Amino acid sequence: MKRLARVVSFAAAALVAVAATAAHASVALLLEQPYGDLGVFNPTGHAAIYLDHVCAASPLELRPCKPGELGVVISRYDDISNHDWIAVPLIPYLYAVDSVDDIPKTANRDEVTLLRELYRRHALESVAPDDVDGSAPSGNWYELIGSSYDRTIYGFSVATTAEQDAGLIAMFNDRRNVQHYNGAFRNCADFARTTINYFYPHAVRRNFVADFGLTTPKSVARALTHYASKHPGTDFHVFKVPQVPGTLPRSYGIQGVTESLLKRYGVPLIVLSPIATGVVFIAYMGHGRFDMPRHAPVLDLRPHTLDVDEASVVDAADDSPPAALPLPVPSGMAAGPMLPATLVLHDGPPAFDRPPLDPANRFSTELLAPITTE
Repeated sequence: MKRLARVVSFAAAALVAVAATAAHASVALLLEQPYGDLGVFNPTGHAAIYLDHVCAASPLELRPCKPGELGVVISRYDDISNHDWIAVPLIPYLYAVDSVDDIPKTANRDEVTLLRELYRRHALESVAPDDVDGSAPSGNWYELIGSSYDRTIYGFSVATTAEQDAGLIAMFNDRRNVQHYNGAFRNCADFARTTINYFYPHAVRRNFVADFGLTTPKSVARALTHYASKHPGTDFHVFKVPQVPGTLPRSYGIQGVTESLLKRYGVPLIVLSPIATGVVFIAYMGHGRFDMPRHAPVLDLRPHTLDVDEASVVDAADDSPPAALPLPVPSGMAAGPMLPATLVLHDGPPAFDRPPLDPANRFSTELLAPITTE
């Protein structure tokens, strides 16, 4: 078994070495499921943008990534220090920590609240400063970090060039970052739509039929998927970031406007107006229907270990897509295939798909001190 472990180690290292010969930048739509009480009444979810070769100099300034960095998530929320967009590195955005070594395997509400508050004091004071009594401020700043504790996220990725990334950095850094949020016409999905259209003009448009002219996160994913199907050069990929296990409520499925009307109020609508219901149904089926990708590769950045003794045999008859993901990878490296999904991961030697982040990039000792208020 030790010899087998060495063989597996050598094979995985070889795959990484071969994959590191080229680099491919990308922009991804992050389609995030709704959660909580608001998600019950507004099941459209949230949209954000992930760039794997663009990083955050600060929450309000972008820069090119350095080798080993995993990129940035840029998103629009209302009521965050009057800013239109905020940039947060990928790991904190998903897990509210700086290092993959600190990502918890499970989480409860108190733990997530603490992780978010620690990271806010560590990196987001400029956009979410303390209240006068030293406590955490109100507002939606908590949505910027630890998103994977609240919901499952789907990613829809297309390729970008270094010139496009540089142009985007200059555009975002030069223009005024002032909030003009509007839930109908300047929401999170509109931000994602206009950002993707910077790279691929006219790829994503408002859906005037199925969403009554509103831009919803699901309509952006649908439009980008359809655009990529007609333009193979986009290097289109999908992936899934699962919600972290724990005691927090699970997130809900994402819906568009007409889809939500039909699934929630279909029977009353039929009783009140069968003709109007038929029109809504046709609009949804023709211009709004879109299913989340099945068998999407799972983007799980939490550290894994391989126990060769308990590894299962790959089933050659299994025709489901492999759990390999082309991103994210450290800036300056190409993506490499991961180990087969059927290998069981337990305690043992480190896995070989862990991003090479600096182990010293953790919370300071002072930051981990208990939070007190006077």
